[in-house]
Amino acid sequence: MKTAVIGYPRVGALRELKFATEKYFNGDLTEKELQKAAKQLRKDHWDKQQSAGIDFISSNDFSLYDNVLDTAVLLNVIPKRYKALGLEESAEYFAMARGYQGEQGDVKALAMKKWFNTNYHYIVPEFEDETELLLVGEKPFKEFDEGKQEGVITKPVIIGPFTFLKLAKYTGEKKAEDFIEAITKAYAQILTRFQELSAEWVQFDEPALVTDLTEEDRALFVQLYQNILDQKGQVKVLLQTYFGDIRDIYQQVIDLAFDGIGLDFVEGKQNLTLLNNFGFPKDKTLFAGVVNGKNIWRNDYSVTLPVLDQLKSHCQSFVLSTSCSLLHVPYTLKNEQQITDRQKLYFSFAEEKLNELVELVDITKVENYFETDQFKENQEIFDRRDQFQNQAVQAKVKSLTEADFQRQPVFAERERIQREKYNLPLLPTTTIGSFPQTADVKKNRAQYKKGEISLEQYTAFNKKKIAECIALQEEIGLDILVHGEFERNDMVEYFGEHLAGFIFTQNAWVQSYGTRCVKPPIIWGDVSRIDAMTVDYSTYAQSLTNKPLKGMLTGPITILNWSFPREDIPLKDCVLQIALAIREEVLDLEKNGINHIQVDEAALREKLPLRKSDWYSEYLDWAIPAFRLVHSGVKPETQIHTHMCYSEFSDIIKDIDQMDADVITFEASRSDLSIVDVLRENQFKTQVGPGVYDIHSPRIPSVSEIKAVLTQILAKMPREKVWVNPDCGLKTRGNKEVIESLKNMVKAVEEVKKDGFE
Repeated sequence: MKTAVIGYPRVGALRELKFATEKYFNGDLTEKELQKAAKQLRKDHWDKQQSAGIDFISSNDFSLYDNVLDTAVLLNVIPKRYKALGLEESAEYFAMARGYQGEQGDVKALAMKKWFNTNYHYIVPEFEDETELLLVGEKPFKEFDEGKQEGVITKPVIIGPFTFLKLAKYTGEKKAEDFIEAITKAYAQILTRFQELSAEWVQFDEPALVTDLTEEDRALFVQLYQNILDQKGQVKVLLQTYFGDIRDIYQQVIDLAFDGIGLDFVEGKQNLTLLNNFGFPKDKTLFAGVVNGKNIWRNDYSVTLPVLDQLKSHCQSFVLSTSCSLLHVPYTLKNEQQITDRQKLYFSFAEEKLNELVELVDITKVENYFETDQFKENQEIFDRRDQFQNQAVQAKVKSLTEADFQRQPVFAERERIQREKYNLPLLPTTTIGSFPQTADVKKNRAQYKKGEISLEQYTAFNKKKIAECIALQEEIGLDILVHGEFERNDMVEYFGEHLAGFIFTQNAWVQSYGTRCVKPPIIWGDVSRIDAMTVDYSTYAQSLTNKPLKGMLTGPITILNWSFPREDIPLKDCVLQIALAIREEVLDLEKNGINHIQVDEAALREKLPLRKSDWYSEYLDWAIPAFRLVHSGVKPETQIHTHMCYSEFSDIIKDIDQMDADVITFEASRSDLSIVDVLRENQFKTQVGPGVYDIHSPRIPSVSEIKAVLTQILAKMPREKVWVNPDCGLKTRGNKEVIESLKNMVKAVEEVKKDGFE
C-alpha cells in the first residue's frame, strides 16, 4: 500500500512566501529574488514529503497567490482589461489578484470567493465572449521538471476542467458549454506535455463533483472527460475529489477511463456506501482520503482502520491519502513552544499528517493491528478526552429555552425606536471596524507579549492610537465611529484569548488568500467568558466623541468556523457555548453605554453543507439561532450590526434576514453588487450596507467611482435602508490609502445627496 498527499501548504512554515511577496509588492525585492524564494520553498516541501516516505508527492500545488488564478493564466482566461494594461507577465498576474492603479491604467481586481466550505479564498476566473481559451502557460511543466531535477518524480496537480468552468464567471452571452471544445483540447494538450516530460500520473482536482449536480452538470462532466481521456496516451490520470461525496455522479465516474479516483472518507459521508452498493473497478486505483486535511486533531486509528478493512474488500489497489490538500492546516508542531507536550499529543499538523499516513500503512501490514504499539499509543490518547469538559458550561447550554433565541420587540418596532432615538442622517457612513495595523501597532503588541513593556505602557499606546483614530474619523466626517481595534491581533484569536477552552499557537499559520495568513485558535474544551473583552477600550473611545460609536465583536459562528473545532462534541453544542460567552459581552457593552454593537459573522457560510438537503438539519437550524442568542437580551434601542464577506449569500438570504440584526454590511464590491438584486428580490427587511469599494486591493477608489456604485444601490433599494461603508475591515491597508479612500467615500455620499436623493 502506498501513500499520497493531495497538496501541501505553500506560504512557508514561518510565512517566508508572504514576506517575500509583500517585499516584491513594495519594490524591495526583484521578481528574480521572489522566484528564488518560491523555488526554495518548493524544494523544502518536496524534501519534507520524500523524507517522510510519501509515495505520491504533488507539484503545481504551489502558487504565488492562488491556484485557480494560476489555471486561468495557464489557459489564457485573462479579461481584456488586464491585457490592455500592457504589463509584464507577473505584473498582469498580480493585477488580476489585487487590482492595478498606475501609469498604465486603473483596474479593479477579479472577484474573490470562498473555496467551497473552507476559509481559503480563490480568485474567480472571468470568461468574456471574446475569451480564446488556449494552453499558453508553462508553470505546471516547469515545476514538474524542477522536481525531477531535485530527484522527485511528482504527481502534477491541475484544477479540473469541470470545476474550473463551474467556478467561473461569464460576463457575456457565452456560457460554460460554449468553451467545451477549447477546454478539452487544452487539457488533452496538458496530458501530452506531461507524457513528453515522462510524468507517470497527473491529478485533476474536481471538488465541484461533491456538490448538488443536475443532469446537465453530469452530461457536461462526462462530455469533458470522454474527450480528454480519449487522448491521454500513456500518462495515468487521477480524478481527485474532496470536501464531500460524489453520490450524484459516482456511476458515471467509475465508468470513465480514469486510472485513479480520489475519494474523501472524512467529509464524504456516503462514499463508503457508494463503494458498498456499486463496487469499485478492478482496473482503477482508489486514492482513499482518510487523514483529515482540514482539522488539526490526531487521526483516531480505531475509526480509520475499520474503514480501510472495508476498502480492502472492494479495491484491488488503493493508496492512503489526505482527505484534501494540507493547504488548510499549519505546517508543523515543531515550531510550537507554548503548547505543552501533553497537548501536542492530540494534534497533527501537515508534517505530522505525513507520519500518520506512513504509520497507518505500517499498521495495516499486521493482521491483529489492535495489538501493535502504534495502535495502543493512539488509543491511549483518545481515551483521555474527559479532560476537555466543564459541567457548568454544559448545564447552561442545556437550560436554554426558545425564548432565549428571540429578541423583542419585532424588527419594525425596533427600527422605529432607533430612528427616533439616534436621528441618523440619510445614508449614514461608517467602517467595518478595524483600522490599519501599522508597524508601530504590531511592535507595541510584540513588546508586550515578550514582556519588554508593562500592561500600562501597552494600554497607554493603544489608547493614544484610539484617540488618533477617533479624531481622524471625525475629520473625515464619518457618522458612526469605531475604535480601530489596535489591541487585536486577529478578529478570532483576540476573543479566544479571553475565553476559557481555547489554546493558541505561535506559528500555526494558514493561508486565507494571497499573502493574508491567519492563525486559528484551537477549541480545546468547553468555552466560557473569563472577563470583559472589549468594554474598556470601547467605553474609552466613546468618551472621546459625541458621535455614536460601535462596539466591535466577533460572532459565535465565525469564532467557531475560524478556529480548529473539537471533534468530540457536536458543532451545535460548541457554538452555543461561544454564543453564551459573546452574549455576556454584548450585555456588558450595553450596560456601559455602547448603543451600537457590531457582531461580525464574516464566516457564516463557511460550514454550510455543500448539499442543500443538509443545510438545515446539519447547520442553519443551529447557526442562525446561535446568532440570535447573542443579542436577544438587549434593549429595543440598542442597534445590532453584523458583517459578512466573500461568500455567495443569495441562496441563504432569507435565513440571513432571520438573524434579526438591525443592520447588516456585506462585501459587494468584487461581486458587481449582485447582492443588491438578491436583497431587493427577497424584500430584505434588515438595513444594509453593501460595500462600496474593495479594501483587499491597494488601489484608491475615486469619488466618481463610489458615487456610481451608490447610484446603482439606490436605484434598487429604499434609501432609508442603505448604509455606506467599505466592504471589509481596513486592518491590512496602509494609512494613506485608507484616509484618501474614506474621504472619497464621504464626499461621494455628499454629492449623491446634492443630486437629489435627500
